Amino acid sequence: MRDAPFPVGPLPDSPVHPGWHASLRLGFARDGASTRLAERRHSGPLRVQKGLYPEGPGVCHAVIVHPPGGIAGGDVLDIAVGAGIDAHCLLTSPGAAKWYRANGRPSKQSVSLRADSGAAIEWLPQETILYDGADVTLEHDVELAQDAAYIGSEILCFGRAASGERFIHGALRQRTRIRHGGRLVWHEQGRAAGAALASPLALGGRHVCATLIGVGRPCPPALLASLRAADAGLGLTQLKSMFVARYLCDDSEAARHALLRVWQALRPHLLGLDAQPPRIWRT
Repeated sequence: MRDAPFPVGPLPDSPVHPGWHASLRLGFARDGASTRLAERRHSGPLRVQKGLYPEGPGVCHAVIVHPPGGIAGGDVLDIAVGAGIDAHCLLTSPGAAKWYRANGRPSKQSVSLRADSGAAIEWLPQETILYDGADVTLEHDVELAQDAAYIGSEILCFGRAASGERFIHGALRQRTRIRHGGRLVWHEQGRAAGAALASPLALGGRHVCATLIGVGRPCPPALLASLRAADAGLGLTQLKSMFVARYLCDDSEAARHALLRVWQALRPHLLGLDAQPPRIWRT
């Protein structure tokens, strides 16, 4: 081994409130030309079966599985991932995350990602579906070395449009922080509450909000122009080392395809690799 996996800390104590408390700790390390899943610990219903290598040994793919299939009121998910020097990992999920009605008990997910020098982390879960009446807090923290890279995405679906359900009585609290080379380069937080999403200052009546963030080498103007030309609905911003893509719509499939196009254009520039969708996305 060239380096030990990044220490991701102890598993937290179980909470006193009811509901599942699930924790997952993953550490990836570079071993010659390969990235290995060198540390894997869990508590409660969160799992990674094994590292996968659909694009060769340099990039380790991991599918994070939550066996209950949905997050109920009172549940807490705690995920920490460390990528050691020159390691490259891609993390995704086998399907949409379903956040159920709270029934008086809020639920929460905390994600902490850290990449050492020369490392890359891709955090690409599938959709997050918020049922009407869900009361959810999502916290996402990323710590990157100066020469590390990151691509992260999320698709938030408010209500279940296919079932005619609107997100009227629920609430979402969200916070995302990214540090790059010790500097805070992104801090976003907000609260979305039920019917207020119809406001022009919120989602303007839309029900799906998608975001993709890339951190690393700035995108050239030609790449931004080609993405804008391909989809006029995309909102794109380049701020020094930060690239941000936004998409609003009423169809999770449309949001998924929009972010896929962005990822396929951004990944070769940022990570020097072609972007082939993980097989799990097609199952």
